[in-house]
Amino acid sequence: MTQETAIKTAMDLPLQDSKRSEKKTVSVQEIIDSLKATADDIGQISELTSEEKNLVAQFFDSMLKLMAPLAPAIPVSTSALPPDIVNVAAAHVDPTGHLALLFEDGHLELKNLGEGKNRDLMIAVVSDIMPKFKGLTSATKRKVENRIKFLSAVTKEVQRSSDALSSVLNGTE
Repeated sequence: MTQETAIKTAMDLPLQDSKRSEKKTVSVQEIIDSLKATADDIGQISELTSEEKNLVAQFFDSMLKLMAPLAPAIPVSTSALPPDIVNVAAAHVDPTGHLALLFEDGHLELKNLGEGKNRDLMIAVVSDIMPKFKGLTSATKRKVENRIKFLSAVTKEVQRSSDALSSVLNGTE
């Protein structure tokens, strides 16, 4: 290669951006500031996680008290489950916060919604069951009202019969 050809070839090469080829230097102070901010975030995550754990425990304690007298379980719509849980034929949550998943192949899995690793699943399930829980309480209220209505009518008639019988028995003495 002649000198002229070498110069032409070198001129045809794209010029490198000098800014891209230089490495950005980060000062020690910037690194320390970043690490301090990270430590602050970690501290806040720890506090928030602790608070979340307490709230979840309180939620399931309350849910147990409310749900246990009403129903042994509430159905969960399979469409409400996260996309990574597939082939579920049926799902139910019990008052203690356990999600029973019956899969299409027949196997059953229990997931403890109170565990930290299941928080997102818990939120999806609770969002699905709360409207159903309202329906369950309304249905239970209607059942009790119907029983009271029935018992009131029957009790009134039994009292009349009892009073009549007492009158007859007291009059024959």
